[in-house]
Amino acid sequence: MTFTTELYSWLPLFTGPTVSSAPQPGTAAPSDSKLHLSPNKPAIISFLRHCGCPYAEKTFQHLRTLASKHPEIDFIAVSHSNQASTEKWLEEVGGAKVEGSQREVAIVVDAEREIYAKWGLGVGGLFSVLNSASLGGVGKLDKEEGIKIRDTTSGSRWQKAGSFGVDAQGIVRWACVAESAEEIGDFEEGIRKIERGGK
Repeated sequence: MTFTTELYSWLPLFTGPTVSSAPQPGTAAPSDSKLHLSPNKPAIISFLRHCGCPYAEKTFQHLRTLASKHPEIDFIAVSHSNQASTEKWLEEVGGAKVEGSQREVAIVVDAEREIYAKWGLGVGGLFSVLNSASLGGVGKLDKEEGIKIRDTTSGSRWQKAGSFGVDAQGIVRWACVAESAEEIGDFEEGIRKIERGGK
């Protein structure tokens, strides 16, 4: 980490890809050559906050844990930090390998934020980050779970996060677009929605 990279993560994002509307349950999942969805297999896809954010780490921990319990579902994490920063962060948080399995949480790097935009995830406003719940939650994660703020070497604090559940036919069954940094989403609900066809 340098002062410059840390400062850069706070700068507003004035340019970027055109953001589509987020896919709603019952609609087809957006397609992109970099985000591969296995045919005939459901998936939980999580678009992370910047590498270094405690909420990104907490989200990734959820994905790893659930992947060990649900081998029938693919778990995919999308990072908008660059390749080098994402790989460094993965090492720091324990890697992508699922405990007790040969599986891994799949990692997709989207530094241009093009896939984020296709899935309706644009830039959050000032209070999406600087609000009492988000700021207070950082200290709570540190105190209760030992998840600390890590160095930020690329990525933006203003990029929205979000998670989606897609069934084996490529239909979105669950969507959670985070309007605030601390919003992670109920992945168990997402899995239930996949299993029940959105019900």
